[in-house]
Amino acid sequence: MYSKGTLIFFCGKMGAGKSTLSRQISQELNGILLSEDDWLSTLYPEEIKNFDDYLKYANRLKPLLISHIRNILNSGVSVVMDFPANTKNQRAWFKNIFLTENIPHRLIYLEIDDKICIEQIAKRRETNPERSVFDTEEVFRHVTSFFQPPSADEGFSIEVVKR
Repeated sequence: MYSKGTLIFFCGKMGAGKSTLSRQISQELNGILLSEDDWLSTLYPEEIKNFDDYLKYANRLKPLLISHIRNILNSGVSVVMDFPANTKNQRAWFKNIFLTENIPHRLIYLEIDDKICIEQIAKRRETNPERSVFDTEEVFRHVTSFFQPPSADEGFSIEVVKR
């Protein structure tokens, strides 16, 4: 009998460290890392100019990935998703991937203070100047206004990381 891979995904405010932790976990598990930023910047290099553009193109991408991700998970390989699970609707998309096929999952919630997130965003601007348009405190505040921490009643296996 073979086992299925585990779907691992993250909830945390902008700058909380989701991308860093996703890379680390994918290496530890020898799993497949899928990064929303990588997919969007490759498929839509000129189209995403603001937050509304991001939402538009991210929503186009997600339906294409569901069966692909399920196939990988059903083959026994874990998938680490560096895609945000920061709202109930975003988390429902992840649930759609694993629930119907009883695939194990881990939702890792990075509960990080806003001040630390803003500091990390500033550091990211220095190391990745191409992100300077989006990695600002103003964008952080706007994106954070939509943030909804996960709750037990959503039915996820939640691991909380505090800092």
